[in-house]
Amino acid sequence: MTDLNTRLSGAAAGTRDRSRPRAVLPALCVTQITGWGIVYYAFPVLNPQITATTGWSTTATMAAFSFALVVSGIAGIRVGRIIDQRGPHTVMTAGSAAGAAGLVVVAVAPNLPVFFAGWLLTGLAMAATFYQPAFAALTRWYAPDHIRALTIVTLAGGLASTVFAPLTATLADHHSWRTTYLILAALLASITVPAHALALRAPWPPAPPAPADTTSAPRDVVRSRPFLLLGLAFMLSAFAMYAVVVTLVPLLLERGYTTSQAAWALGLGGAGQTLGRTLYSTLARRTSTTTRTVALTSLGALTTAAFAVIPGPYGLLIAVSVLAGVVRGNLTLLQATAITDRWGTTHYGRLSGILSAPAQTASALAPFAAALLAPPLGGTPHLFALLAALAATAALIALGTTVRPRI
Repeated sequence: MTDLNTRLSGAAAGTRDRSRPRAVLPALCVTQITGWGIVYYAFPVLNPQITATTGWSTTATMAAFSFALVVSGIAGIRVGRIIDQRGPHTVMTAGSAAGAAGLVVVAVAPNLPVFFAGWLLTGLAMAATFYQPAFAALTRWYAPDHIRALTIVTLAGGLASTVFAPLTATLADHHSWRTTYLILAALLASITVPAHALALRAPWPPAPPAPADTTSAPRDVVRSRPFLLLGLAFMLSAFAMYAVVVTLVPLLLERGYTTSQAAWALGLGGAGQTLGRTLYSTLARRTSTTTRTVALTSLGALTTAAFAVIPGPYGLLIAVSVLAGVVRGNLTLLQATAITDRWGTTHYGRLSGILSAPAQTASALAPFAAALLAPPLGGTPHLFALLAALAATAALIALGTTVRPRI
């Protein structure tokens, strides 16, 4: 029986190796850089010009962008189920086309309702093309070596702002924001649509059986205590993390640092995020799933608390920002592997979409909530103290996310 199991395992591994298309990983690296860079990071660069030329309030335009992120989180549940059943080819190709179309609608919007409609379409495109569908594709095609593939694609995605924020700013210096978005939409379509259409055509391998000692039915998993606690922990952690990112510059300005110094602190935190992703594979090999989850969310709480209580010197704040970025980089991969670490890859797309929806919604609402909370709390340092408490609560909740073997 042992020999038979070994031969079957080897045959399965060989089948998975043969079904692993070589073009998938490089294509997804390119499309993640392009998609995130154009659909996500171009907006903060263009928004001041949008409000200045249209007369729309910053609150209204930010609400439209946040609306897209909320739509993305909700739609991601359905997208994950489709990928589980049919693979990523159709949904990611269609999502790329929808993203370009959505940006065209945004670019030509004569009023706020049409502007919101454009971002609604773009939000659906985010759900179909951003990290979650890419993670689902890589997890099925590359398992059991999926952590390496996920790390590579997130490292590539981390370059999105580095490439496209300056490019967007350069275009905006020579064109209106509407023309800039039209150029970017054309670039998005010309790169991501053919990349997804051509690179993701390989046969979709059948899902491997769920581990024998875990509950395999998706409905049972979603209702289980570890899944619910994990979703709550990720939601609180995501809210705290994204609120820190958007309020770090105001915090440093409030403490007397220049805009340039604050921008460098934020940018070096992004470099730390890239560094952190290179370390995750080693961390995954040396720690258990729950230990890793608790440790990373705890470190997120500690770095946030450090921002709250350390006024300087500037070099120390830079060090804290880099460390916070390292933690954020690891948290991205922690969430990407949370399902496979506990429940296998059988229903990865569907379960990952459900798990990610609350966290994505929290991250979308974090900028508004942070701006609303800071004044009544007495300033940004007090806001960071509250965010640290939320992250610490997430770490405590994560203690209950271990999946117990069935008896």
